[in-house]
Amino acid sequence: MSPRYLVSFDSRKAIHRFTDVLVIGAGIAGLRAALEVPPDLDVLVVTKDRITESNSSYAQGGIASVLSKDDTFRNHVEDTLVAGDGLCDPEVVEMVVREAPAEIEKLVNWGTRFDLENGSLALTREGGHSHRRIVHALGDGTGHEVMRAIIERAKAAENVTLWDDTFTLDLLTADGACVGAVCWRPGITKELVWAKQVVLASGGCGMVYRETTNPPVATGDGMAAAYRAGAELRDMEFMQFHPTILYVAGSARYLISEAARGEGAYLRDVHGERFMLADDPRHELAPRDVVARAIFRTMERTQHPNVYLDLSHIPRETVLSRFPGINKVCKGFGLDITKDRIPVRPGAHYMMGGATVDADGRTTLPNLWAAGEVTSSGLHGANRLASNSLIEGLVYGARCGRGAAEAAAKMPTTLAALPLRHAVADPIADPLDVADVTNSLRALMVRKMGIVRDRTRLDEARTDVDFWCRYVLAREFKDRAGWELQNLLTVARLMIESAVRRTESRGTHFRSDFPARDDAGWGRRHVVCPAV
Repeated sequence: MSPRYLVSFDSRKAIHRFTDVLVIGAGIAGLRAALEVPPDLDVLVVTKDRITESNSSYAQGGIASVLSKDDTFRNHVEDTLVAGDGLCDPEVVEMVVREAPAEIEKLVNWGTRFDLENGSLALTREGGHSHRRIVHALGDGTGHEVMRAIIERAKAAENVTLWDDTFTLDLLTADGACVGAVCWRPGITKELVWAKQVVLASGGCGMVYRETTNPPVATGDGMAAAYRAGAELRDMEFMQFHPTILYVAGSARYLISEAARGEGAYLRDVHGERFMLADDPRHELAPRDVVARAIFRTMERTQHPNVYLDLSHIPRETVLSRFPGINKVCKGFGLDITKDRIPVRPGAHYMMGGATVDADGRTTLPNLWAAGEVTSSGLHGANRLASNSLIEGLVYGARCGRGAAEAAAKMPTTLAALPLRHAVADPIADPLDVADVTNSLRALMVRKMGIVRDRTRLDEARTDVDFWCRYVLAREFKDRAGWELQNLLTVARLMIESAVRRTESRGTHFRSDFPARDDAGWGRRHVVCPAV
């Protein structure tokens, strides 16, 4: 059992801050929520790093939306349902798909400079999509450009206050409802933020794996905090592995966008063979879970640490204009992406699981809303369709912002600090090598909770993680690295337990000991009971 709070605090002695709406996370979902709150209500947005550091900023491919005459909402809905492998909520999918075009238009009105073709938004296609419907910016820099525009809009909003370098340690609760958060700020240390309504938009947990596309901030803090506070989580077994991460031994890992295959890139094994031709009728444009498993099998068959992405048959001008970011990274390793094959392998990319939310973003904990990758909304099911993540953040961010604002407006006009306190029972003085445990956890998750799983390896992973939890979660740390380790362990334990229980293969969850999909037994979501 995890302690209720990560740190000791006493509201009688603490520094306090009051706001109508607290937004935790400054990615696309969090800032979209903040911008939906009317100017007569105060919004405080907190993020643990710089405001530019989020998964949203690193998104390359684009945003999926029906924008062309030859495409339809029904097509986009069907593609999403197929990718989700039987676990999507059809009503949620329909809602997000239909609200997507208006969100794209709003981004354009806010100054987002999407790529154009003949004066109209340029559209590309990615794996799992039946039509070209992906809007993009700066070639492969969509996230950076979208976040530039939305950050500027948030900074200009007089009712929005932005705090970066602010770590949200835990959600405050009283009488079964969320009432704010315990935050840590440099120079101030702990601060209690009291809010009428809280929107959780803290992103994913890709850093629980050694091989990941995610930036270092993605340590599952919001999921772990929601769990400790008593919110329901679900779908924690479904981590999507992106098929193509640049793999150069000893270097950092870089995402090679889905859009590369959308523009026609081939996947080849070490011998130059296009292995996807025999693996799936959609070839390189199959959904991510299918491609990732095919790459995994190919690497095992060839006993080679990676496969290769080949763009050499695509016109040079197209490659350089569409993928300037990828080209820049690869040039640093002496690779010419117009001629050379790019070494790639799968890596953890996107978590479909998280806090359970309804169509408006309400969690099961009163006064707590959530949007984006921290949630399980029902949009993605067991496997996310490419470029459906940013649009989910926009649609749910807007809905959370509206809902939280309406709820806050109905509450008493003034807030007061509540008599809350927490003390760590038995402080542990023995030193702990946080980096060593963190690295060990991330390596274990790749080996035993990766693309292909089985009961033996899952049980081994559960034993190791439970052991680490027993002596790490009881400690009170004084810095970010320690808190992130505690959150990673909490999330890893939930992921492993969920994977053990789902005795079938579906979407991103593949059990070699249960290789078939079992709709009769598992055509449902696995719910993680709240910690309290």
